[in-house]
Amino acid sequence: MSKTAKIKNIDDLSIAAIRATCIDGINKSKSGHPGMCISAAPIVYSLFKDFLVSNPYQSKWINRDRFVMSCGHGSMLYYTMLHLCGYKLTIDDLKNFRQLHSKTPGHPEYGVTDGVDAGSGPLGQGIAQAVGMAMAETKLQSMYGKNLYNHYTYCLLGDGCLEEGISQEAISFAGLNKLNKLILLYDRNNVTLDGPLGQSSNENVIQRFLACGWNVVYCKKGNNYSKIKKAIKKARGFKNAPTIVIFNTVIGLGSKNAGTCKVHGAPLGEEDGNNTKLSYGYNYPPFEIPQEVYDNFKNTFIKRGEDAYSEYQKEIFKLQANDAARYQEIMAFANNDVSNVVDNAKIDTTSIYKTDATRNISGNLLNIYHEMLPNLVGGSADVAGSVKTALKNGSTWGPKNREGTNINWGIREFFMSSAGNGILLHGGLRTYVGTFMVFSDYCKAAIRMSALQGLPQIYLFSHDSLAVGEDGPTHEPIEQLAMLRSIPNLNVFRPADAKETAAAYKLALESTNTPSVIILTRQNLPLLDGSSDYDGVAKGGYIVSKEKANRVDFTLIGTGSEVSLCIETQKKLEAMGYSVRVVSIPCFELFDKQSKSYKESILGYNYGKRLIVEMGSTYGLHKYAKYAFGINEFGLSGKASEVMSYYGFTSDNLVSNVIKYI
Repeated sequence: MSKTAKIKNIDDLSIAAIRATCIDGINKSKSGHPGMCISAAPIVYSLFKDFLVSNPYQSKWINRDRFVMSCGHGSMLYYTMLHLCGYKLTIDDLKNFRQLHSKTPGHPEYGVTDGVDAGSGPLGQGIAQAVGMAMAETKLQSMYGKNLYNHYTYCLLGDGCLEEGISQEAISFAGLNKLNKLILLYDRNNVTLDGPLGQSSNENVIQRFLACGWNVVYCKKGNNYSKIKKAIKKARGFKNAPTIVIFNTVIGLGSKNAGTCKVHGAPLGEEDGNNTKLSYGYNYPPFEIPQEVYDNFKNTFIKRGEDAYSEYQKEIFKLQANDAARYQEIMAFANNDVSNVVDNAKIDTTSIYKTDATRNISGNLLNIYHEMLPNLVGGSADVAGSVKTALKNGSTWGPKNREGTNINWGIREFFMSSAGNGILLHGGLRTYVGTFMVFSDYCKAAIRMSALQGLPQIYLFSHDSLAVGEDGPTHEPIEQLAMLRSIPNLNVFRPADAKETAAAYKLALESTNTPSVIILTRQNLPLLDGSSDYDGVAKGGYIVSKEKANRVDFTLIGTGSEVSLCIETQKKLEAMGYSVRVVSIPCFELFDKQSKSYKESILGYNYGKRLIVEMGSTYGLHKYAKYAFGINEFGLSGKASEVMSYYGFTSDNLVSNVIKYI
């Protein structure tokens, strides 16, 4: 049996209560990760009690400090803190940990739990999202001043977070850009799920961060509240660069298995749990928390947050009185909603609606919207010249220019996408990120988090098919379209010409809770006579070239560059006496939401008389047509026209196929 400690003061009692509640919640659910909840409890306690500025009664207040739990498996610790700090989480919610439809899921979920600033399940993404939040603070401060935007971003992480590759991308970028109000709190307990950290990593973390331009604070006694408080205070004092505070801790402190992987991901159980709580001097029944602990947070965290919020409201009222237009702009943009600006935009389409590569059309549209939206920021993974993501009238954001709107992400596709999520989680700005479509694989885990968290990020992916040509199979996307379309709550647009590209942009910018992928060509595409610049694209699919006779012998369905190929094929078939319809489906997700009658009226009522054409995998295409013409192998290197011809993407070959199917 563990030795019973003596609780000396309110800090000891509060930390013991937090640890005990985590043990109780995980034991009750028979599932969870008690080890780091216990080891990191004093760190998070000090952060919330002494430093973090937020208002639990106005949990979306945009100038609050942000807290991201990158090591999301420690969610029970997060929920316990939110409960104690007055957020909309009851003790019954804590008892319902990891249960179906509860407010306390296994990992923090943005939008599910009051007070959670970011979803963080996959290790490492929390760090990148925190970097994005810190970036947003600097940009908004440059736009609206320190009285309205001036806060810290804190991120709790563990050993596993720093092993994921995205962490290094994020650390390098944050150091380069001197995000001095970003503070990482590292619970270094030297244990991962499978065993000691030493079996998978022996790096010098201090030197790693110093090499990337960070400040490092080392707290040898990471279980000592006073030393933790001193370390965080020191981190807040740096003005030149981001800071990591490394806390040496013991995973599962007090448990019979403390310091081992046995306490990482399994409940302690009743006996070990009780003995562990006694080792803290805590002998209250399960889920019983003394009133003194609640009062402790009421007198510190809650009071500090309410006072700060009250002062902020004075500034907001002053702005409303003196500059109503600026006030309205801030209020609208705070919720990532730019639809009012976009819907009322007057765009001169004469220079846009033309034969051109859709990546060029995209670049023109991006710059047009940049002139209308001062909060539009973004960039690419070092391919701005190829994907056309540069804002011509925008300067480059960086440590010497926080007003910039062009972001040089470097060759960091995963981090770029995840940090963009963090910017959107912060609120106030709208983001786009760009790379070649084949590299969407690098972005995928972050795209998934965009969709899961309901963030309207815009992904611009160019070089979309075999037409990449000479760059060969490593750069020719085959399976990526199917992958992207498989992600829930993601709209994937593959526009066929300039008008459909404009529609995709408008729909993407109108969205407030669904991310969008806009897939773009390197090669020129003709401006189609019957293409839609909004309504047809908004429905996901429409008839782009109607059949000539009063019957439909066959329907050709295309997306992107293949739509013009289908129209070319249609003309040859009609010259042979066939009556053929061509349908464009620029967005499968929006088309699938339409009524059955609408979809049949567009596609034709005979499923067996349809062919869908796409220069990629045919996986998933047969829900629209009995026949699918694509490519289910990796491509080849050669001139684009020769590669496409080799794989049969010619009108003559399609004519032969259609005649056979008819």
